[in-house]
Amino acid sequence: MVYVSDSIVVPESVETVFETLDNPDTHAKITPSISDIRNVEPRDTGGKELEYTYRLAGVPIDGRLVQTVHDSPHQHVFAMEGGLTGAITLDIEPTEAGTKLTYSAEYAVPGRVIARVIEPMVRWYNERELQSTLENLETLLAETEQQPAE
Repeated sequence: MVYVSDSIVVPESVETVFETLDNPDTHAKITPSISDIRNVEPRDTGGKELEYTYRLAGVPIDGRLVQTVHDSPHQHVFAMEGGLTGAITLDIEPTEAGTKLTYSAEYAVPGRVIARVIEPMVRWYNERELQSTLENLETLLAETEQQPAE
């Protein structure tokens, strides 16, 4: 299993961060390796399920996310199915400076032998991907804050 986790503090409320991350379009904007999000369906228990295409080192991997926790405004948890299996957890907590978001992902790389050989590269790649995702979220939230309300 590959595990990556990183945190960022943004000068926004927990509600704003939660709502921003509750929109699947946000993830397509902030996560550089997501090339497609489709078939988004609401769940009776809250949250969503959807299909996605993720490019891992340039290789497209199709999968499905099922939101297992939709705890406003504290946490989003998704089960990953398909080409990558595992979980994504988004923990949102208030701080004096705004909101701390901790984004964690744990998943299995397909293929046992290949996974052992490439796992260190995948971990490095996804640590960089996660840093970019958090930086992109920070930029998106700052841009949203500067736009006049409709």
